[in-house]
Amino acid sequence: MTAPHLLVIGAQGQVAQALCVAGAARAIQVDARGRDRLDATDPAALSTAIAAGPWTAVVNAAAYTAVDRAESEPDAAYALNRDTPASLAAACAAAGLPLIHLSTDYVFDGAKPGAYGEDDPVAPLGIYGASKAAGEAAVRAALPAHVILRTSWVFSATGQNFLRTMLRLAATRDEIGVVDDQTGRPTAAADLAEAILAIAVALAAGKQDGFGTFHYAGAGATTWHGFATAIFAGAAARGLCRAPRLRRIATSDFPTAARRPANSVLATGRLTARYALTPPPWTSGLDAALDRLAAMETRT
Repeated sequence: MTAPHLLVIGAQGQVAQALCVAGAARAIQVDARGRDRLDATDPAALSTAIAAGPWTAVVNAAAYTAVDRAESEPDAAYALNRDTPASLAAACAAAGLPLIHLSTDYVFDGAKPGAYGEDDPVAPLGIYGASKAAGEAAVRAALPAHVILRTSWVFSATGQNFLRTMLRLAATRDEIGVVDDQTGRPTAAADLAEAILAIAVALAAGKQDGFGTFHYAGAGATTWHGFATAIFAGAAARGLCRAPRLRRIATSDFPTAARRPANSVLATGRLTARYALTPPPWTSGLDAALDRLAAMETRT
């Protein structure tokens, strides 16, 4: 079997960082490139990097994720969320490589009462979701050998995410209002990275039925308020912060430039059936992230 050697686009993001850590632990070569080494908006640079390397697959972890700012910066959102995947897919097609492309629950409008399957029609509510849906379509059009992996509510001990935002707010506030009418499945970046590596290993081994669109999200659904409650219980137990009072609020109480889907729950059965990958509970991923934060604080 060919040993996986991955080119990862978007080194600064929490998933790319988790891929580097997980790859090192599993002796899988991961070359993560950020803006300082590779301009993800330059098609020629992407093509050259993909053609010149010893890669077995390319992972696109780069994205414009400023959901609200995207409403006033649509060109920037589409450049990174649609045009970059299109360029990567074309370059991978020319090089004969598969592309693992990360996408989002925001391609759906959240109106469905149950969990979203991969074949449910997309209906994004804002520019961010629309640009990501356009990126998916571009990948499908240019490259049959693709894995589009939608995920939701990604968090880790590093980067910008809900976990770190909550801990930052707790340092200055006695009470925090958190939305309690949006439901989703939080996903630890470390768990997502392990899934990506498992997919890459299977593809490098010649798996023939591994292409298509899949969902990966932590097991178990909760609201943002429920997520925050678990964060502060775990953080307080580890001495990371004092637990503030949490107040349930409605989405309408916290107006934002972009609308959010009320239901972001993703069904993950297709990934389990095709790759034998079952996402662990999001709570275990949260425990691991909090343990890492506690260890980081001890070292400093």
